[in-house]
Amino acid sequence: MINENEFFRQATFHLFSSLDIEIALQRLFKYIKAYLPADGIVLGLYEPQVNTGRVLASIFPEDLKKPPGTITFPPQLWDWFSKKWKEVPEILCINDIDTEPPEMKKAITLIWPQNASHLFMDLELENKRLGTFTIFVKGKYQYNDSHAKLISLIHDPMTSAISNVLKHLEILRLRDLLEDDNEYLSRRLLEMTGDTIIGADFGLSSVIEMVRKVAPMNSPVLLMGETGVGKEVIANAIHNASGRKGRPMIKVNCGAIPESLIDSELFGHEKGAFTGAISLKRGLFERADTGTIFLDEVGELPLSAQVRLLRVLQEKEIERVGGTKTFSIDVRIISATHRNLEQMVENGKFREDLWYRINVFPIIIPPLRQRPEDVPALVTHFIEKKSKELKIRTPWTFSSEYIKQLQHHTWPGNVRELENLIERALITGEPQNLLYVKNREHLPCLSEEPAKNSLDQIVRNHINRVLKETCGKIEGPGGAAEWLDMHPSTLRAKMKKLKIFFGRSRIS
Repeated sequence: MINENEFFRQATFHLFSSLDIEIALQRLFKYIKAYLPADGIVLGLYEPQVNTGRVLASIFPEDLKKPPGTITFPPQLWDWFSKKWKEVPEILCINDIDTEPPEMKKAITLIWPQNASHLFMDLELENKRLGTFTIFVKGKYQYNDSHAKLISLIHDPMTSAISNVLKHLEILRLRDLLEDDNEYLSRRLLEMTGDTIIGADFGLSSVIEMVRKVAPMNSPVLLMGETGVGKEVIANAIHNASGRKGRPMIKVNCGAIPESLIDSELFGHEKGAFTGAISLKRGLFERADTGTIFLDEVGELPLSAQVRLLRVLQEKEIERVGGTKTFSIDVRIISATHRNLEQMVENGKFREDLWYRINVFPIIIPPLRQRPEDVPALVTHFIEKKSKELKIRTPWTFSSEYIKQLQHHTWPGNVRELENLIERALITGEPQNLLYVKNREHLPCLSEEPAKNSLDQIVRNHINRVLKETCGKIEGPGGAAEWLDMHPSTLRAKMKKLKIFFGRSRIS
């Protein structure tokens, strides 16, 4: 005669004898084998939202293959079980699966051997089905009602055990998220441009005055200006002068993310949301919570993503791809573009309601050719910066004649073009040949554009000149993308749009 109280006490003791669920299950298995036949044991977790079951711990005999960590069930099986489980007892004894309904037989054979007897105990906590505790033994008709009753005694301890495992896994997940956040933000800090604004007292003085006014607010800001004028530097200045300084500052290049991944990158996705979504992913908006998100090239966002961005601005809520739960977020949005968004609204390529939402406080950053007084300070700044990066000890100085020549250059690539020019000069060590020019052909891209040319034609000509300088090389060290400080895929898309063909190769 089995003393049920003693069985309950000893089984519970073994189950909670270790923080490692595998070790605890081993000890429990060894104990209960003295009271009922058993060859294997499985502690599983239900994940009906993605049609899977997860094995938290298991013991299988050496001659049987252990089940994988995650088992995917056909959707129709979940539908069947969701109805069937309401009818079955807490302990389900199956001594011959050939006598069971086809759905039950199909589910059991995904994990357990066919020629075996099984005891399934459903684990529920507060009317929520958590998982299952299963014992099996080789051979049919090995279990009876007394065995089922014995196992039912440890339902509550087993439910507590699986609940503890889930809480432990959640703690590990949060720890991993924190480590991931720290790694991500550290990486972004290394990539972010410095907060030194050259020209703050001269050509950019009006811009800096607007920054001072808007920085303490939470209003959306739209930065407009040509490529390379320093929109990211101004965005950094707004963030660092705001009450959000010290909080996340997340930069997103909207033109560099494939359209199929935009929603997932910005808003995250739930596990199982689509093929390949093997785990939960937090989007960039979640990472920027309590801080600032900088949407560079916002005009490149597809219309579908514009709708979701509008909701963030209106409701201050996001919803992960594949999810049904909304999350409140506190994020300041700074957008930037070199495109004419008003014209895009008229052409139906940019939502009018979103345009009004992001255009609360527009700041136009003038191109370098309109502020030549900033060139001397920029040259000095980039020489110091690049000399440190390249470990060049002897700084360069330039004559006033040279500085004047740079001030008269049109700089299609703006500040970024000047920075790249200084860096190339430092790398080659030939300032006279590359920088000190007597005629315009020594300075890349110095040919002036006719005033009547459209912006697209100017950009087309500039890209063609850079391609000529790089012999048609687009990506990699010394490629056109590096010269233009663009992502290679963004450059290719721009070339395709402007119908730029170099050599015999068509850009596609």
